[in-house]
Amino acid sequence: MAIYRFRVTFEDYEDIYREIDMPSKATFLQLHEAIHHSTGYKSDVSSSFYVSNDQWKKGTEIALLPTERKVAAAVLIMENIRLSKFIDDPHQKFYYVYNFDRPYDFHVELVKILKEEDGKDYPAIFKSVGDPPKNASASAFPLSTGIDDDDDDEEEVPTDETEYGVDDEEEFDMFDDEESEGEGEESEQKSSGYEDEF
Repeated sequence: MAIYRFRVTFEDYEDIYREIDMPSKATFLQLHEAIHHSTGYKSDVSSSFYVSNDQWKKGTEIALLPTERKVAAAVLIMENIRLSKFIDDPHQKFYYVYNFDRPYDFHVELVKILKEEDGKDYPAIFKSVGDPPKNASASAFPLSTGIDDDDDDEEEVPTDETEYGVDDEEEFDMFDDEESEGEGEESEQKSSGYEDEF
């Protein structure tokens, strides 16, 4: 039996990856579970593999816990589809979205096709590089940082307004003088204009 070695890389953390050996007869559900055995994330969440090209463009979807809309559209189900069904290329790629509620995106690439080793249990983690982000929801949603930044901005605004308020009064005085001078010049120009007409 052939063994597929996949490199599974976080899309936003390219220095964190796993290399996982999977039997060719294994299902996409088993690959999904193997990935999260290696990351420590729970595996019973809505996720999907997409058959992909070299540019990581999403193609055919293979889903776990799909929505009713996807079921109605006859989406493929992970537990029913063997990996070998979609291995058309020695470097086949799959774009993988884990947990649609708070998603992480992964690049899954076939890097080697090996022979099964006698006495070895599969799936097997061949290589593990880097620790996955501990809090998936926090990393996937940097919105909390954005909200904090907004709060900081709100705190700074009154301070700035107070500082500028003092300067503005002085500047307005200067502008008033300039405007009154400007008005005088305009009135002179107008009067001289009228004199020219008469």
